[in-house]
Amino acid sequence: MSDIPKTRDDHRTDLQAGSPAPAASDTTLHRLSDALRGLRFGSVVAIVQDGVVVQIERTEKTRFGR
Repeated sequence: MSDIPKTRDDHRTDLQAGSPAPAASDTTLHRLSDALRGLRFGSVVAIVQDGVVVQIERTEKTRFGR
């Protein structure tokens, strides 16, 4: 028995085991690209629900010289 807790996807009936997740739309890929563009220090997080990106978070850090 696995020690990993079950997730919401374990209960989905519309996805078959091993089947690919739904493809991201061109708009989603464009917005992810925009979030990454020009980022030197920081992170981009894609929040996914039911196999769909529902939110993109960009955190940028500004580093100052000494």
